[in-house]
Amino acid sequence: MRDGGGDRASVRCTLNLLILGGTRFLGRHFVDAALAGGHDVTIFTRGREPIPWGDRVTRLVGNRDPDTAPGLDVLAAGEWDGVVDTSGYLPRHVRAAAATLDERVAHYLFVSSLSVYADASRADQDESAALASLADPASEDVAADYGALKAACEREVRSVFGERAAIVRPGLIVGPHDPTDRFSYWVARFLRPELVGDRGTAAVVPAPHTRPIQFIDARDLANWMLDLALSRTAGVFNACSPPRHWTMGALVDALRSRESAVVPTWIDENALVRCGVEPWTELPLWIPQSDRTMAGFMEFACAKARAHGLCFRPLEETLDDTAAWLSVRDNSAAWTHTLSAARERLLLQPR
Repeated sequence: MRDGGGDRASVRCTLNLLILGGTRFLGRHFVDAALAGGHDVTIFTRGREPIPWGDRVTRLVGNRDPDTAPGLDVLAAGEWDGVVDTSGYLPRHVRAAAATLDERVAHYLFVSSLSVYADASRADQDESAALASLADPASEDVAADYGALKAACEREVRSVFGERAAIVRPGLIVGPHDPTDRFSYWVARFLRPELVGDRGTAAVVPAPHTRPIQFIDARDLANWMLDLALSRTAGVFNACSPPRHWTMGALVDALRSRESAVVPTWIDENALVRCGVEPWTELPLWIPQSDRTMAGFMEFACAKARAHGLCFRPLEETLDDTAAWLSVRDNSAAWTHTLSAARERLLLQPR
C-alpha cells in the first residue's frame, strides 16, 4: 500500500478508510461524510461509546496506548487506502500506530491543532511558523503541554509516512455534537437560554464588537478532510475560517437574527478581568487584548487550505443546527465551566 502519490486520477473513487476514533464530534462527522460518499469505513475505538451507524461500519476495539491491553493488536492485519487520526494526543501512541500501519496504509491524515505554534502573539502566521517544543520530552501531560505534544505527534507521523502524510491544524471546531460547551455556550445563551439556567434577557458579551474570532464547522472540516484522503494530498494545513472573516459582533448579530429575544450587554474586558472572569472558559472565544502572548491566536492564516478546497457554510446554518442539537441532547452535565447565571447577574449590576 506504499504507492502514495497525490494524482487524483490514480486514486480509487471508493476508499477503504480507517478512522482512529470516530464516535465523537469531528470523527463522527467524518464517518458520516465518508458513508454518505459511499466509502467503506472501519473505526478503531476503546468500544465505550455507542455507534449510530449499525453494521454500516466495521468496529475494531483496542487502545491507543500499546502498553494497555489489547493495545493495537487488531490493527496488525488489514489494508486501508487511508487512515484518519482524530484521537492522537501523545507522541508515543501516535508513533506506535503509525509504525503498525506503515506498510498497509497509503495515506495518513493526522488531525493536529493551531495550538502547535510556539508564538501566538502575531496575526497571520502560516504553516511555516515555528512550532512549540516540550520542555520535558517525556511529558504526557496533555492539559499542560497540549500544543507541544500535538507538534511532537506531527513529527512522529511525518517520520513514518513522509510525503504520504497530511497534517491538518484546525482552530476551534464547532457545530452539532461539540462536547466542549465553547461555541455552543453562545448558541444556547441567545437561542436556547432556558438550557443555561435562570437567565434574564440581557447577556454579558465581551467588548469590543470588532474582536476577531476564528472557528470552523466540524462538517466543513470533515468534508474537506475526506477530499484530502480521496486525493491523497500531502502537506500541512491550517484549517479554520480566514482571519478577521468573523468578529464577536458578527456572531452576536447572526445569533440575534435567528429571532432571539436576548440582548447583548457589551462589557469592557478590563471589568471582566477585575471580576476574575476566566478567559476562553467562562466566556468562550474571549481572550483579553491585554494578553499579548495570545494576540494572534484567533487570526491564523488559512489561505493554503482554502486553495486546496476548504470552504465554509453560512454561519446561520451552523447556529441553527447547533441549536437544534442542543435542544435534544442531555444538558444535565453541561455548562459546568462557562459563565453561571449568578456570575452573569453580578456582572450586569450597575457600577
